[in-house]
Amino acid sequence: MEYGCASCGVTFNLLNKGYLYVKGSREIPSIFSQAMPYLKGYAISFSSEAELSELVETLLSSIGDASLEGNIMPTLNQYYPVYPLGEIAVRIQNYEIVDMIQSTEFTSFFQPIISLKDDRLFAYESLLRDPKGRISPGDLFEVAHNAGMHSLLDQKARETAIRTRSAKIQDGIKSFINFLPSTIYNPEFCLKHTFHNVKKYNVNPDDLVFEVVETEKIIDIDHLKEIFRVYKREGIQVALDDFGSGHSTLDVLIRLVPDYVKVDRSKIMYCDQNAESQEYLRELVRISKELGITVLAEGIERQEELAFCREIGMNLAQGYFLGRPQSEPEIFSSMV
Repeated sequence: MEYGCASCGVTFNLLNKGYLYVKGSREIPSIFSQAMPYLKGYAISFSSEAELSELVETLLSSIGDASLEGNIMPTLNQYYPVYPLGEIAVRIQNYEIVDMIQSTEFTSFFQPIISLKDDRLFAYESLLRDPKGRISPGDLFEVAHNAGMHSLLDQKARETAIRTRSAKIQDGIKSFINFLPSTIYNPEFCLKHTFHNVKKYNVNPDDLVFEVVETEKIIDIDHLKEIFRVYKREGIQVALDDFGSGHSTLDVLIRLVPDYVKVDRSKIMYCDQNAESQEYLRELVRISKELGITVLAEGIERQEELAFCREIGMNLAQGYFLGRPQSEPEIFSSMV
């Protein structure tokens, strides 16, 4: 493995013959007659993919512990990393998608972000896509999460965004790139792959903005602050995404002080008519200006929403009204 992270670098292969290794649990010999002691657990032989799937299902139903660890092995003379049995079950049940995650060279779609000061193109958000259109991004990330492969997919998404940006977006136009904080266990170590690709594809770090996917609740503020510190040290800016969606508060903004805050669509929708949203947005803009944070309105779908966001001093805007995600960067002309 290039950087030694098991959850990012180890390939999962579905075997039609071999052994299911399960760490611990003394109940296993009473469930499977072919179980034999191996390392600190048991190895159970199988001779088909269907038999392997049945073994895992029987273990989960009999022992009732999806966190029980193990792996599948072709022979008994090697060590393999262990994973929760529940994740192995998901990998077996969704192996076509698992193989897709491991082997596909993904691509990025681009959605424009404009400046509300002069209506000019400011950036594109890079959005991961399967080039063959076999699966939606949501389904792809859901399987990756349930299979314990979200670190690998998130890493590939970051590389894909950097690679496609280098080929399709001119210098000086920023790229907003999503990342999952839960996949970055040690920023100094886990982000080496990303920084390597910035250099590999000759991308100016100043053109990159990495944004926290806020659908993951921010639990450890200090850990996220350390991630931000490492990104910023490399000359890369950071953003909080989906802000105001219910998982984020103004206190989080004050403690993290990102370069950008992207306001969730739930606060933007009909903001020209909703007094509660207007009060929230005005306060957010006020605090952000005091902290030197650039405010971006997400999900603009109506002229009236755009006009209100401009009126209260938001800096940037993004949404279907301004441009949908496209496989090629849209040639953007300033709005009248």
